[in-house]
Formats: sequence, C-alpha cells, structure tokens
Amino acid sequence: MATRIVEPEAGPRSKRAAILAAAVDCFGETGFEATKWSSVAERVGIGQTALYHYFESKTHCLLTIMRLELKRSHDKFTETTADVTDPVEALRAAVRAAYDVSDHEVLQMRILHNHMDLLAGPRKSKREEAERVEARRLVQLVERDWTNLLVRGMSMGVFPLRDAQLLGAGVLGLIVSVWRWYRPSGPTPLSEISELIEGACVRMVAT
Repeated sequence: MATRIVEPEAGPRSKRAAILAAAVDCFGETGFEATKWSSVAERVGIGQTALYHYFESKTHCLLTIMRLELKRSHDKFTETTADVTDPVEALRAAVRAAYDVSDHEVLQMRILHNHMDLLAGPRKSKREEAERVEARRLVQLVERDWTNLLVRGMSMGVFPLRDAQLLGAGVLGLIVSVWRWYRPSGPTPLSEISELIEGACVRMVAT
C-alpha cells in the first residue's frame, strides 16, 4: 500500500516551514548537490539532528519542495483561468499567472525544473516515494489542464486544430524554460519576459 502524505500541523513550535524556506534558498542558490544538509540546519538555527524530525533525508526535503511547487502552480492556473471563457484570454491569463511570482517562488521553480529526473523512478524510502508519486500526479494534472485549455479553444474554432497534447507540451516547455536562466538580479525584469512569452504562446497556439 502506498504511503499517504499527511501535511503536519503548523504549530507555533514547528520548524518545518522554516526548514523548507531555508532549503529553497540553499538549493536554489547553491544547488542541491552542493548544499550540505547541515547548512540548512544552520540557516534555521537548529541542530542537524533536528532536521530528521521533519525530513528523513535531504532528498525527501527536495521532493517535498517539488511537490509543493507543483501544487502551487496547479492551484494558480485553476484560480486564474476558472472564470475566463475566451480561450485566448484564458491562455494569456495562464501565462501571466505563471510569471506572477515572488523571488522565493522563482527559486522553487528553478529547483523543480532542475530535478524533474527525480520523478522518473521509484524511491526506496516510503516517504520519498510518497512525495514522488504525488508530484508525478500533479505533473499530469498540470499537463492535462493546459491541454484542456487548448482543446476548448479548438472546439470553439478559436485555435486551429492540432495535436493538443503535443502543442500543450510545447507551450509548457517554453514557459518553464525561463527558470533555468532567469535571475531576479539580472538586467531583464520578469514582467518583460512575461509579456514576451505570452505573445509567443498566443502566436504558437492561435495562428
């Protein structure tokens, strides 16, 4: 039987949120492999052994970050497009929402897309495997949502008929590729990148 993920209560003494935030900073800035697990503990101000009360390994923490980021992205897409009936406007809104993020969320997305290979194969640890399975399920939901948006536009005659699944993968690939190179301290503001990608996605889908 698969292990079910139960989100722990965020009590006043819980360090889980602080550990996740510190891990995002470390993994996003230094890289997962280069980050020592003890460095995360130091940022939180706890002993390294205390980390194991919340996460059984550095990889378990990484997979949790990935799963939470996928859920955040999925929820943002759903919230943004729920009441938008025009497929073109829904597409534009979805792209804008993908880039309506904080600097911390930029790091989360960089971590997610730099480690997607972790989701490919099963983990020996039950807790790691539970996070991996749920993250894969969320990936499928995200891909389904974008594909369904395109299918709706095609069925209404707004978008030309094409392979919606392939086209959705292309749109998503274009959007998430930004997180591999974008840096908040760089010369190009995210708003400018968002406008550029939004136009490119509309041209890709609607023409």
